[in-house]
Amino acid sequence: MSQRIAHLQLHCAALLVGVSALFGESLNVSASMIVLGRAAFALLALSMICLCLNLRPWRGISGGTIARLLTTGVALGGHWILFFLAVKTGGVAVATLGFASFPAFTALLERLLFGQRLGRSDRLILLLVSAGLVLVTPSFDLRDGATEGLLWGVLSGASYAAIAVANKHVSSKVDGLSSCWWQCLAISVALLPWCLWELPAIGRHDWWQLAALGVLCTALAYSLFIASLRHVHTHTAAVVIAMEPIYAIAGAWLLFGSVPSVGMVLGGLLILGAVAWAGLKSKT
Repeated sequence: MSQRIAHLQLHCAALLVGVSALFGESLNVSASMIVLGRAAFALLALSMICLCLNLRPWRGISGGTIARLLTTGVALGGHWILFFLAVKTGGVAVATLGFASFPAFTALLERLLFGQRLGRSDRLILLLVSAGLVLVTPSFDLRDGATEGLLWGVLSGASYAAIAVANKHVSSKVDGLSSCWWQCLAISVALLPWCLWELPAIGRHDWWQLAALGVLCTALAYSLFIASLRHVHTHTAAVVIAMEPIYAIAGAWLLFGSVPSVGMVLGGLLILGAVAWAGLKSKT
């Protein structure tokens, strides 16, 4: 595979992940049901992909590793719920920009949990993200739905940072597709009892959207991301994935007419600049 194709796969993955926020805006079901549908359809698609690749996620894995994968899966499901709550209460733009603050939380968590000293660049990243969030905040009234959505988005970023830090410091020899398979299984099993009451009321159009969210924006996006990492440096991938909010906000503008404010644009530039810098910093 050429570098050009690998970069194209990476951008397609970022685009598909960004589109997932648009489904959250469009779907007429709860955030928990969105996550269940996403995980269940992704699980089916990943099972087909693994079969085609002659990969069996359940083979050669110890009980301890399975327990860790299931635990991180439940945590990932919680992160997804927070993110879609942010989309439903505040809209696509504030949700994705709130989530984009996760590099700042990653630096803070590693400082608190592992005693890693914050360097000058880490402190500047925290400052840029904080200033960006202040500019993005629609108002400082918690009764404002957009402000509430931003808080859910920031919480989703914090939860994702916790998952990333845990994955970084807990070694596992399981490949990426198998890890994603186990995590989607954990989410599906955990949420099914809570969402059974909602299943009969879901319309055909919403079922198609849930299927697209799981197959395209999760299984396919993750598969493209994993494939591209074989030919693209990790720090490059981090910078490209940071473009996810741009794709999401542009899509919301085109489809829903959600025009971002000047403050949102300026704050978004600060946050995304900090995210891109964090990705480039990981090169060293």
